[in-house]
Amino acid sequence: MSNPQAIVDLTHEVKRLASGKINDINDINRETTFLALNALIEAARAGDAGKGFAVVASQVKHVSTRISDITTGLNKELAGSLSKLTELGDNMIERMRSLDGQRCTDLALNMIDIIDRNLYERSCDVRWWATDSAVVECLADGSAGAASHACSRLEVILESYTVYRDLWVVDANGVVVANGRHSTYAVRGQNVAGAEWYKSAMKTASGSQYVASDVETLALLRNAQVATYSTAIREGGALDGRVLGALVIFFDWAPQAETVVKGVRLSEEEWRRSRCMIVDSSFRVIAASDGKGILDERFRLQTSGKSSGSYRDVDGSIVSFAATPGYETYRGLGWYGVISQKSE
Repeated sequence: MSNPQAIVDLTHEVKRLASGKINDINDINRETTFLALNALIEAARAGDAGKGFAVVASQVKHVSTRISDITTGLNKELAGSLSKLTELGDNMIERMRSLDGQRCTDLALNMIDIIDRNLYERSCDVRWWATDSAVVECLADGSAGAASHACSRLEVILESYTVYRDLWVVDANGVVVANGRHSTYAVRGQNVAGAEWYKSAMKTASGSQYVASDVETLALLRNAQVATYSTAIREGGALDGRVLGALVIFFDWAPQAETVVKGVRLSEEEWRRSRCMIVDSSFRVIAASDGKGILDERFRLQTSGKSSGSYRDVDGSIVSFAATPGYETYRGLGWYGVISQKSE
């Protein structure tokens, strides 16, 4: 049974044809019975001359009665059995869809869980690197030499952590004073005081806090798609030290997210009719296996207040979803893993 839906559809078609043909036979039989009755009446009027014709008309009526009995039996047995068969088939398909929906819900949860675990590490990185002596000294000293040393240190970090676009040290005035990929992104001297991730980082109450921002394209990074993490750089690298500026790290979102949404374990047949996505808290598509609508499309996700589940969309597709569960100290940003799957 490689295509159960096709079998069930065929059963519905057989039921439709059988019911239609039985109705056609009944219609013809009613006409035959009516003609036989008329023939008997005319034979009676003809008297002795119509006796032979009366015998034929009576036999036609008898045959018509037998046909009526057969079609009645067919309607009860064949049509009844076909109704039960189609009902069983429909129930089987619904159960299969329910199981498939649950499986896709689990896969959607797995997608967002992988993202959460990955971004949890980013939240740890930003807090850790903000205490790096070269980073702290860059702002505490304020000299060109200290800034150059910080750039070298950030460059070394980027060689090991390839998931980042860049790392920036920003001073208390909102000016970028050091970055790891300074030969690629000439951002030193740029003022980013108006950026929310900078302003929020400067307001963190202690070194244990950080700011996670939704995915955006950043002009200063040549319009790369990034997930930004930031925290305050504090005097002496202490948790309660005086705020000197901010460390901002840019997670290279597009290639990492693409790997996740394209790595869902679906069969080749399922992939032909499936779209795997990550959407943010406003249902904006921030990653999609087909590469379409990223950061532009709003997917009409119907959660009905649930953190996970599946439902049939207006176009007949089965949509399965799971909200971010968070991981360790990373609570997530209200994102969802989503799989939209067209019917077979």
